[in-house]
Amino acid sequence: MKLLHSPTSPFARKVRIVAAEKKLELELEIADPWKPNPDLARVNPLGKVPTLILDDGTSLFDSRVIVEYLDGVSPVHRLIPDTSRDRIAVKRWEAITDGLCDAAVLARLEAGRPDQNESGAKQIARQRDKVGACIDEMARELGDREFCVGNALSLADIAAGCALGYLKFRYPDITWETAHPSLARLYKKLSARPSFKATDPTAI
Repeated sequence: MKLLHSPTSPFARKVRIVAAEKKLELELEIADPWKPNPDLARVNPLGKVPTLILDDGTSLFDSRVIVEYLDGVSPVHRLIPDTSRDRIAVKRWEAITDGLCDAAVLARLEAGRPDQNESGAKQIARQRDKVGACIDEMARELGDREFCVGNALSLADIAAGCALGYLKFRYPDITWETAHPSLARLYKKLSARPSFKATDPTAI
């Protein structure tokens, strides 16, 4: 399987970590989604990363679809629980953390516009407010538990770690570690895992 990805994308990082935790090997190919890329557009009409190309040439896109596929490919360490209640809890975590990353990416893109204006500043503030709300909800939901859902690493923890890692990489001014010690504790534990170390965007 081949993964078209960007090393700094939190969504692509989530896929890479899931594959590593599942002991699945991926051929990695860097694809810049912000530049015209006919090869990427051919396999993903949205022109986004990550995109997974299967051995038969079928392409899968959207990180949520890809990680669910990878979790079902191998029985090693299921990351998405089978039971309905825990499964929904894990997918809820993924929705919150993906939403955080969406908002953070949009704010960064807006901040990089050369024709920045008042409307753009309001958009940035709006997206950063969403980031803050997501962080608060993650901390509330985690509480004093060791893992986001259940008693073992799941996709919820991986998604949370990727979102928090993206904030450390792109938004060092957001002091979530100081404001939420529980998230800092979770992130420290996740960062020690080989799969997280190998994909750390701050090491690029």
